[in-house]
Amino acid sequence: MLKKNYINFCLFLFSTFFLFLLINTNAYAERLAVIVKTANIRSGPGLKYDLIWKVDKFFPIKIIKKSGNWYNFSDFESETGWIYKNNLKKIKTIITLKEKCNIRSGPGIKNKIIFTAEKGVAFKVIKIKEDWLNILHADGDIGWIHKSIVW
Repeated sequence: MLKKNYINFCLFLFSTFFLFLLINTNAYAERLAVIVKTANIRSGPGLKYDLIWKVDKFFPIKIIKKSGNWYNFSDFESETGWIYKNNLKKIKTIITLKEKCNIRSGPGIKNKIIFTAEKGVAFKVIKIKEDWLNILHADGDIGWIHKSIVW
């Protein structure tokens, strides 16, 4: 009986530890978005590291880890880089996943297509209506997109 209690206790400790790791690993999976017109993405946490690409306003990212004022992140294509924290804010944004995404005048396929967006265009989410997102581009264009074609 004592051995069975010991085994149950060990299983409980292992499960608790595993759950703790799982929760803490996802704590950094925070989603943020770029709030400046253009942000530099670097190969490491600081200005001394190479500039590897640039992203535009509303570009969404998931934080992997933090190092001082720099955040290591992954994007919608699982690309990674480092960005300065003052370029980011917690706002709801999306990025298009298809080569040609129809942006409509209202929520639903019966609404007129007012413009299209190619893959990788970021938008701020203004409102949600069922499976449709009312979106704003950094240049001021507004429309509706279905949530199945965005990240």
